[in-house]
Amino acid sequence: MVSRVWHCYTTPENADAFERLLKTDIFIGIQNRKIAGYKGVQLFRRVLDSEIEFITVMWFESFDSVRSFAGDNYEDAITPSKVTAFLTRFDERSQHYEVTIDMCD
Repeated sequence: MVSRVWHCYTTPENADAFERLLKTDIFIGIQNRKIAGYKGVQLFRRVLDSEIEFITVMWFESFDSVRSFAGDNYEDAITPSKVTAFLTRFDERSQHYEVTIDMCD
């Protein structure tokens, strides 16, 4: 199992609308692509002093599955303009981790 992690930040005023865009458009669009080995996505949200941090964690069966989603340069972040319009800053690259222990149900 491989996790793809990406961080981004927005203003408190834009946070709810950004989260709604991810839930109702971006994540559904990814799911509808029916990517072999794609297992799902989680969204984390944290309030900081003057901004809101979001972290997406996508789950894939293998690095080949990640490449099916993101292409050969799979570490590059995929940031459509409708996403970046909400953001104050974001990671240009996603981080990928092999899951070596999973004790979650």
